[in-house]
Amino acid sequence: MLAIFGSTVANAPQELSSPCSSKTLRESRKSGNEILQIFMKEMPDAVQITLSDVTGLAYTHDKQSLPAPRSFAMTDGVFCLFQGALENLTALRQEYGLPKNVNEVMFLIQAYKTLRDRGPFPADRVLAALSGRFFFVLFDTINLTVFVAQDCEGSIPLYWGTTEDSSLAFSDKPAILKASCGKSFAPFPPGCFFSSNMGLRSYEHPLQMLKPVPRVDSHGEALGAAFKVDMAHRSHDMAMPRVGSEANWAQCI
Repeated sequence: MLAIFGSTVANAPQELSSPCSSKTLRESRKSGNEILQIFMKEMPDAVQITLSDVTGLAYTHDKQSLPAPRSFAMTDGVFCLFQGALENLTALRQEYGLPKNVNEVMFLIQAYKTLRDRGPFPADRVLAALSGRFFFVLFDTINLTVFVAQDCEGSIPLYWGTTEDSSLAFSDKPAILKASCGKSFAPFPPGCFFSSNMGLRSYEHPLQMLKPVPRVDSHGEALGAAFKVDMAHRSHDMAMPRVGSEANWAQCI
């Protein structure tokens, strides 16, 4: 799986970019379009969805895990790539009033649209209700919103990095990002979500701040930082605002 979003759509945390600035390192990084081309060459059976000159998605069912399959769906301008399984999908469908044939990826699109258009709860409340092994990458073409999340255990690895043209890349294959983003990549933090409007947040500990943790490779050179919950510092801007259900949560996800 690979998802690329240009800097006009989403900006990565500054700490995700490696501070190393050698000429060799700069030359090893690729643009977002180049990474997509590399992925498609390595995965010739992959499906590629190009949404604009700065956004692209690609995925394949090849060598996928049976307990954690990959799936893709699009409806009403919302595209979603999902990998894994939700253990409480039946209960979630009942809660949202959805039919029994709605699978995980379709449920996430509907949950996102509810959160965006009508939901009186913040994003962390919706994500905390998901039980299972999963990650997903969602892109709303109407509001140009990127929304990415991973389960609290990090059961299925997900990585993200910054490209030569400042695009933000997500993939379950670290080799792709390592070869294309140079040292500016890291594991996506479990129990967290990233949105192009709110940045990186923890939904497992929504009142706590996230802090960057330096990483180095075997040669002692700096990599893109990882992020962990800082239990010593609270994030005051995550408190639930006192608003009615008519609020537009597209500004909060």
